[in-house]
Amino acid sequence: MSPPRGGSALFRLRFGFVAIAIVLSIYGARLVQLQGLDPKSYAAMAAAEGVVSITLPADRGAILDRDGEPLAESVDGLMIVADPKLTTEHAPYLAKELANELGLDYFTTLKALSKPDTRFQYIARRVPATQALNAVERLTEAGYKGLATERDPLRDYTRDVAANLLGYMGTDGEPLGGMELTFDKILAGKDGSARYEVGGGNRIPLGDNQTVKPVDGKDLKLTIDLDLQWFVQRVLRQTVLNARAESGMAVVMDTRTGEVLALADDPTFDANGPLRREDKSNLGSRAMSDVYEPGSVEKVLTLAALLDAGKVTPWTKILVPPELPRQDRVIHDHWDHGNEKLTLTGVLAKSSNIGTVLAADQFEPAELHGYLDKFGFGQRTKVGVRGETAGMLSDPDTWSQINQDTIAFGQGVSVNALQMAAAINTVANGGVRVSPSLVRGSAVTDQGEQVGTDVASPERVLSEKAARQTAQMMEKVVDPEDGTAPKAAVPDYRVAGKTGTAQRVNPECGCYEQDAFDVSFAGFAPADDPRFTVYVVLRKPGVAGGGGSLAGPAFSTIMQHALRRYSVPPTGTKAPDLPVTWTRR
Repeated sequence: MSPPRGGSALFRLRFGFVAIAIVLSIYGARLVQLQGLDPKSYAAMAAAEGVVSITLPADRGAILDRDGEPLAESVDGLMIVADPKLTTEHAPYLAKELANELGLDYFTTLKALSKPDTRFQYIARRVPATQALNAVERLTEAGYKGLATERDPLRDYTRDVAANLLGYMGTDGEPLGGMELTFDKILAGKDGSARYEVGGGNRIPLGDNQTVKPVDGKDLKLTIDLDLQWFVQRVLRQTVLNARAESGMAVVMDTRTGEVLALADDPTFDANGPLRREDKSNLGSRAMSDVYEPGSVEKVLTLAALLDAGKVTPWTKILVPPELPRQDRVIHDHWDHGNEKLTLTGVLAKSSNIGTVLAADQFEPAELHGYLDKFGFGQRTKVGVRGETAGMLSDPDTWSQINQDTIAFGQGVSVNALQMAAAINTVANGGVRVSPSLVRGSAVTDQGEQVGTDVASPERVLSEKAARQTAQMMEKVVDPEDGTAPKAAVPDYRVAGKTGTAQRVNPECGCYEQDAFDVSFAGFAPADDPRFTVYVVLRKPGVAGGGGSLAGPAFSTIMQHALRRYSVPPTGTKAPDLPVTWTRR
């Protein structure tokens, strides 16, 4: 029967709907069979093929500098996984190709590819995305089956910048040092998981699929200035090379807040590269873990304490003999001289051991110990760096006269670099010691300590007058006529500083090494309105020289850069002309 005239289009439309309904009913019936009517047979089929469980890695939180620039962050990476049921036959060839291209261990890779009793094996984790895709696609296009990639973020660092502070991640994704480990609970997040059934080498869409989404880690912001840190490391590297030193350390602090803007170690390492065997001694932060005797930089603290106690003034006259017998020792200065008529300012400017000891005779051991304790000696700074040492400040009840004498000029007591920088910063900050910080805000370490700028505590150690007078005395150290460190001066700025030279202690015998020294320079600028405190240390230099000639130029270069970077203008004032010597009237 033909359709009515003018109704052919309507007839075709109705016929089409009927046809579609028939097809959908067939597929619908099959879907019901798969999902509800015959679940046991389908599950049995899937189990015969295999069930895969896979980790869905969380993005690790970034470690940021003070301006939000990444020092360490998670970037796109891939894991390479295998279905050994499909790779076993060609496992030796695949293992050789993957080992060569990705730097994997051949035998470990071969073992993972040769397990036909399982449908899933990790071959490589945290591989740069391009490298992983190139390796898998090349082998797949060559006809080899069973290799695939999954998302797997990897850690990226700004080469060696602050590497000794940050630490690094192992190939298994575990933090192995530094802040990566100390603040792992904050940074790590929580991995998710996926479980699905496979058949014929492919995921079964309607199989048992379960997914738990990952929870990404949180960012950690530091006080470090990335650009300044980079610059300080380069200056320190060149200084260590020029001095043929064993190692070096440098610290830059914001005088007012105690925030550490740069903390550099040399030698260092590239956290992105493979860690060679000889690098292992360079992985931690020497500025936090190495302890050493500070030498004459400590004279600043002794004389500042005497000023604060009202026992001396910058004009106090001291007759300094050529040598000073004390108990069973004889104390000398670093230069040969007869009887020197030095003021207290001159004692500091010339770095006289004898003059410092004679001035410190006005202290009882407990008095000097009390000041050094308040300056932070013998206690960790608690900035959140693993392996930080406390240094050594012995009980004053055990001090003999010679112990007090040597401690007064910086031997017989030990510190780490940040401890010493924070102590000198106390003078710069008007006599108030502010706890140094490496974390902006606050964070809890893996040891349960809360650290950061939010919990930094100020403590007055010196009167404002004593701190100011000490700073003025320190300006004479860089004076070209009277001081020991004219190379530490910064053009157009008033600079307060102090040199340090100390014999090295041999830890094996507890005795001093012959002809082995640590040299340093510490200071701040502008001297009359301090903005930054800088401390540079060279361990066991191989050339002749002291703190002024070897560490002083590095101090000057770093300080000049910091002042310019933060647009700190010269104060335009002149230093008071304190007398260095005296004459009888």
